[in-house]
Amino acid sequence: MAAGTTLGVTIVDTTVWIDFFRGKDTPATEMLQQMLNAGEDICICGIILTEVLQGIREDAEHKEVASRFETFLFLPMRHQTFVNAARLYRTLRRKGVTIRNAVDCMIAAVAIEHDIPLLHHDRDFGPMAEHCGLKVIKTGEKLTNKSGVLGKPRR
Repeated sequence: MAAGTTLGVTIVDTTVWIDFFRGKDTPATEMLQQMLNAGEDICICGIILTEVLQGIREDAEHKEVASRFETFLFLPMRHQTFVNAARLYRTLRRKGVTIRNAVDCMIAAVAIEHDIPLLHHDRDFGPMAEHCGLKVIKTGEKLTNKSGVLGKPRR
């Protein structure tokens, strides 16, 4: 991606959200912040929502994060999404790659199904991008800041 370009629509994996909410400064969280600043469309799916919310201990923070996630685009996961996730897993196994968590295959399947790139910080998505057509965002590239509004996602 060239400097000054925008992504449009992106699904953000749980790994990035966890680092983001913990205040970790990583290339992926920096990219997420740039996307939020630029007013990019952020997507989640039910698995990402569940994984993020289940890890929050404090009720007030849980409520705040749940409310914030209501503003993001929610990608549905149909029966075929789960069939496709199993196909991803099986394809990679045949190539000698074992995915550590089947949930990652489900997230990849929904991203592939909707043809939306994934922002992640998880090594299991690399082989899915290499062998299965998953589009991933390479971190370290700058986005144009259209709105200048920090952390305010657009619907």
